[in-house]
Amino acid sequence: MPIYEYRCENGHLFEVMQKIIDDPVTNCEECEAPVQRVFHPIAVHFKGSGFYNTDYGTARRKRETDASAKEGADKQDAKTAEKKSDSSSTSSASSSGGDKQN
Repeated sequence: MPIYEYRCENGHLFEVMQKIIDDPVTNCEECEAPVQRVFHPIAVHFKGSGFYNTDYGTARRKRETDASAKEGADKQDAKTAEKKSDSSSTSSASSSGGDKQN
């Protein structure tokens, strides 16, 4: 069963062990003032493969990202060169194709 922490309007703090399906406590055990449940943040660490590349960086991951970036740049350069050669061959063919004006 979970332990819940409550705080009353007068500042009293107390813990209650209760089932999840139980109704929350409404009054302070000491002064009968209205209470609110206290929430605390939890610490979560995601480790292992399958998470963001920017988390927990390592030298190995840096080598992998550098290699993939270089590989991507090489592919992009090849595509750009291919487009330039295609456009220059079509532009030279159209200019020598002989657009005659009457």
